[in-house]
Amino acid sequence: MLLRNDSCRGEAAVPAATNRIPHVTRMPLQDFAGDTHATTVPEMEHAIDSFIRFLAVERGLSENYQLSTQRSLSEFARWCAARKKIDNPRIVTLPVLSEYLIERKRAGLSASSIKLIVVALKIFFRFLVGKGAIERDPAEALTLPRIERYLPETLNELQVEQLLEKIDTNALHGLRDRAMMELLYASGLRISELANARLENFNFEERIVRVTGKGNKTRLVPVGRKACEALAAYLSTERPKLVKRRSGSEIFLSARGTKLTTARIWQIVKKHARHAGLEKNIYPHLLRHSFATHLLGNGADLRIIQEMLGHSDISTTQVYTHVDQQRLKAVHRQFHPRA
Repeated sequence: MLLRNDSCRGEAAVPAATNRIPHVTRMPLQDFAGDTHATTVPEMEHAIDSFIRFLAVERGLSENYQLSTQRSLSEFARWCAARKKIDNPRIVTLPVLSEYLIERKRAGLSASSIKLIVVALKIFFRFLVGKGAIERDPAEALTLPRIERYLPETLNELQVEQLLEKIDTNALHGLRDRAMMELLYASGLRISELANARLENFNFEERIVRVTGKGNKTRLVPVGRKACEALAAYLSTERPKLVKRRSGSEIFLSARGTKLTTARIWQIVKKHARHAGLEKNIYPHLLRHSFATHLLGNGADLRIIQEMLGHSDISTTQVYTHVDQQRLKAVHRQFHPRA
């Protein structure tokens, strides 16, 4: 099992802008031409295990991050053993790292995937230097690949209204679906955060939901009036019928009484988008993007949006300023007489 160390950070409840918004588990390793499953890399793997434990215990990073980093490093270790007969991190050099990255790029790996590998290698070897396990850092001179940033797609406010109002609350699980999608838009939750939302973390009186996001960090997010009304209708009428003996305290339950999976939530959003007649590709994260863009467009401070989204870096949130600028330019072109 990977290690966990839950951590919290300070939260600030801010009114919404509108009524709606308010020992380590080894992963299977990739095969490389010429290597065999019998290949072992004891020294390298021992160093990787030690590093992953450090990420879990000392840094308190999430299981997903541990798994991703462990996978990147173990694939590199396997390549070193197969291609270079290297089984000790002390022997790794900058040319070896560069050759590995070039080979991964030629294999068709995207710039963003290459970046994750580079970051994993840099922090791994920096850790080994700090620990005194190696004398020099071969990854120090590695540069991160440049990644094109794509502006997130969003729905306008009329499209969101059309999507939500078209949900038939008289249909089977209609109240649940309406409450679920209202909450996605009202609070900008990630799909995993929605699936794991629990009754004890929702405060109706304060209209606040506590969610656990990336890195096991918790935050408080306001919930709009319409989302609260939809949740109240679902919790009082429909959820009690879904509860079974094995049910937990997750807010949104399946017909079997278990919590909804992220895959099922994705299907539900797609179904209601088709029913609403929206031609745009609708998916759960699109409602999160729309939440942030509409908050910004209605005058919310970028730092507040950052807190509500649970972004650790303001630069991640700044992408929404570009989206809003595009909207302003489009309005100017459409309505200004000399545009």
